[in-house]
Amino acid sequence: MLDKLEKKLGRYALPNLPLFLVGGQAAAFLLSYTRPEFTDQLLLIPNRVLAGEVWRLVTWIFIPQTDSLLFVIFELWLLLIFGRALEAYWGTFRFNVFLLIGIVLSIGSAFLVPTMPATNAFLMTSIFLAFCYLNPDFELLLFFILPVKVKWLGYLTWAGFAYLFVVGDWMTRAMIVAGVLNFFVFFTHDIWLRLRGVGRRQVKKQQAVIAAGTARHKCEVCGLTDLDDPQMQFRYCSRCEGKRGYCKVHLRDHEHER
Repeated sequence: MLDKLEKKLGRYALPNLPLFLVGGQAAAFLLSYTRPEFTDQLLLIPNRVLAGEVWRLVTWIFIPQTDSLLFVIFELWLLLIFGRALEAYWGTFRFNVFLLIGIVLSIGSAFLVPTMPATNAFLMTSIFLAFCYLNPDFELLLFFILPVKVKWLGYLTWAGFAYLFVVGDWMTRAMIVAGVLNFFVFFTHDIWLRLRGVGRRQVKKQQAVIAAGTARHKCEVCGLTDLDDPQMQFRYCSRCEGKRGYCKVHLRDHEHER
């Protein structure tokens, strides 16, 4: 479906979207220092939107998550790294779709409680979670000192979301689901394959065998190979002399070679 959509709509995708997000949040942070009330004009408050302040449907994604200069620099630096990595991996169109799903669902969730301002924290965190899934061994310097692989930070983030989902109100729960549903749209199929034991290494290994055109296993009786039937199981017979392999069908139905 994404391939078809990209052919039709790919030319409308916004390139360098991570840089656009980081630049917008940096500008909002700087303006909030000179005009503290400026941030209030950016918040997504559904009642204000219905009253005509439609710009809030866009500006809320540019609100940074901290008021500290040091931490906002660190936060935006990570957002740029993670966002660019995803854009390079998926391509411009798919990264646009990933964010658009989260934005649309988050806006819809915000209207469940029209008087409450919505947060973009869960949406921005979904970029981090996607990066963690694709690059689990990437190391960050925690507190600029301690090296830690992002997969552990990802697990901790999921645990935090689970806790907030249990103890939070319905608005919080809706924003969590809306903010991370894009992650599951993009990765559920891959997660399902992993749970079934068909991980990336096994898939790549099988693809390499097929590309090489050489079989790793061959039945001594029927001549079937793992190229002919990738799902067939092959075993070596312990009662035959030498390493003689057989398919599952003929493993117990052959004359033993001495």
